[in-house]
Amino acid sequence: MLTYSSVSETPPPRSFAELLTLHDVRGYLRRSHGVALAMFIAVAYALGSMLLGGMLVLAHYDGGYSVLLIWGNALGLQNWNYPGLLIEAPWGFVELPFFATFSMVLVSIGVGIGMAVAVLLGAHLIRDRRAAAGRPTATGTIAGLTPAMIALVTLGACCSTTAAATAGIGLVAQSSGSTTSNLILNNWYLGVFQIVVVYIALIAQELLLRVYGNLFAGTDPAFARSEPPPRRLDRRTVAVGAARAALLAGGITWVLAVLAAWTTTSPATASAGLWFNWAVEHWLLGGVAVVTALAPRTVRRWILGSISSVPGLAFRAALATGAWTLGAWVPPPLSALGVEGFGNELLGTLGLPASVGAVSPVFPWGIALLLRWGFQYLLLAAFAGGVALAPSATLSWLSETEAADLPVGTTGATTTSTVRVPAEVR
Repeated sequence: MLTYSSVSETPPPRSFAELLTLHDVRGYLRRSHGVALAMFIAVAYALGSMLLGGMLVLAHYDGGYSVLLIWGNALGLQNWNYPGLLIEAPWGFVELPFFATFSMVLVSIGVGIGMAVAVLLGAHLIRDRRAAAGRPTATGTIAGLTPAMIALVTLGACCSTTAAATAGIGLVAQSSGSTTSNLILNNWYLGVFQIVVVYIALIAQELLLRVYGNLFAGTDPAFARSEPPPRRLDRRTVAVGAARAALLAGGITWVLAVLAAWTTTSPATASAGLWFNWAVEHWLLGGVAVVTALAPRTVRRWILGSISSVPGLAFRAALATGAWTLGAWVPPPLSALGVEGFGNELLGTLGLPASVGAVSPVFPWGIALLLRWGFQYLLLAAFAGGVALAPSATLSWLSETEAADLPVGTTGATTTSTVRVPAEVR
């Protein structure tokens, strides 16, 4: 079985603000002289997004150069696009709506950082193949590429001014329960979607560097105390990793689906049932899934530490309620007010009337609907129910507590050293 070497030191604690500001990722880029590489990748991604999204069009036009600042339109629609800039030239034109440009810049910076880290890690591991023997080379490279891969899937979506990025927009629409035409009309959501998913991917990359930095970049002194405990690459580890990835993807898209719903339903005039659906079924269940996928041990410690307190009991009761309404069935008239779950949509798919709680699903029968049911409704409901009813068993399995807390070099009752994973990933 594959095992990693271990150390007996406990990494120094880091603040939550350092996690949110990507302290280790930025430090690794700076020490590796990779800032210029990150800037080059960011510019290349921005140009690709502009070309695919329709903000940059290369063509031959008669005439000279002109720059026009647009403050709005007569109909008062799509206010997030203004003020905008239109640049015309003999070689084409550049269209720069306000929020689309802002979101494109942020996403491009995130992709540049994530891709540059991946390139630097890959180059280091290739140079030091002998020292990297047995290290998770492929895992490290893929982990570094995560932000770039996520953004490339929806390349051009955040700055789409036409239907040019149909493939990326269609993927975003299916994951958020909306339609392609609706997202093209409300293109601010595409920018928000990409900003959030790339930022979450960068946070995951930061956590991976904190834990496995010594393995990925062993000559970097900043990671001298970051080596993880010995861990066997067995079926349980693979299953836990797949579960955390599924919870992260399902949770992010489920939380952002509320913003997609706001493109057709004003939150100011929404019913109490819709607000329950958004706050409990989406934000609470999806948010807990995302946080647990990133830091399962932190969630486990907090829940088990407050299991008998009033806030802890209220939290678990809210999770149990949301798990039931999302994963099972809600009776009428609640289903007509916006509180609905998998059972209600299943009844609607079977053609049963609203009098039994049937609700028409967002998508017709097909792969999109099955993925929505599997990775959002059923997965998030099952996880929330497990945390509410059996928090110790559910979170201990997801955080691999037993494996991570085992003493290193223990024989019988003798312990030589103990290794702990940094608190940010627990």
